[in-house]
Amino acid sequence: MDIKKLNLHSDLQKILEYWRLIATVLIVVLVFWSAIFQISTEEVGVITRFGKYVRQVEPGLNLKIPFAEDVYKVPVERQQKLEFGFRTDRAGVTTKYSESSNSKDESLMLTGDLNLAEVQWVVQYRVDDAYKNLFKVRNPQSTLRIISEAAMRQIVGDRTVNEVLTVGRTEIASELEKLIQQICREYSMGIKIEQVVLQDVNPPEPVKAAFNAVNEAQQEKETLINQAKSEYNKVIPKARGQAEETIQQAKGYSAERVNNADGEAARFTALYNEFIKAPEVTKRRIYLETMSNVIPKIGNVVITDQKGSNVLPLLQMQMNKKTVKK
Repeated sequence: MDIKKLNLHSDLQKILEYWRLIATVLIVVLVFWSAIFQISTEEVGVITRFGKYVRQVEPGLNLKIPFAEDVYKVPVERQQKLEFGFRTDRAGVTTKYSESSNSKDESLMLTGDLNLAEVQWVVQYRVDDAYKNLFKVRNPQSTLRIISEAAMRQIVGDRTVNEVLTVGRTEIASELEKLIQQICREYSMGIKIEQVVLQDVNPPEPVKAAFNAVNEAQQEKETLINQAKSEYNKVIPKARGQAEETIQQAKGYSAERVNNADGEAARFTALYNEFIKAPEVTKRRIYLETMSNVIPKIGNVVITDQKGSNVLPLLQMQMNKKTVKK
């Protein structure tokens, strides 16, 4: 009987040792498993020991103190986005969007001229400082959403509704990106704003038809102005060219007349100078030249006395010739 009890006691001790060994192995495996962790390529690991920040680890396999240290994986290389005024239900080739009451409220903006506009935009960002993003601001994504909405309301509130709906969209996006980045830097959020995109800007639904009519009128106005400028650019240069041509012709004609007058005056002066030297010779020459030009044009001449009774006998009377009385 005692031998059986001893054997039973020995078997129980073996079983207990066996389970103790299994428990030890499990504890070792659990400790080893909890000490190893992996960080993906787009993340960094932030290690805290009993809640206090101690270090930061890079992507790959890493070790930590089991049960004493915790790991926070922060996606520093991944671009994230916040949508305002809409939400993406399904992304892909055909992206589907939806609007809720919250998104409608955050997109409704009051402009500087006391009009309303529905502004939908996207803020694309990434975490550039994991420590600040985790420990400097509580719930940084919600904080960034509040900052973005407040900044958009400030910028839209400084502009007219026409600027918001038409020409000012690019400027609004640029200023919004700068303002959000400045506030994030002041709050030490560890966030870098990559881009701000204005998805859509529309007037509120009840007045959309009136706004569309105004925009069409403005576009028609711009079209007419451009057509007028085009016609102006066609006509005015042509008229200027014609005017310049007329001016040049007038200048040429003026120069020709002046040169001719100068030449005639010089010729007259030269003749006058020669006439002064021998006036009688000049008079006789002019008389002879004149008579040589005039006499051939006179034709037959009949010379009579005052009474017309005495006619030179050598001249024939002709009815169709001129008669000169002496």
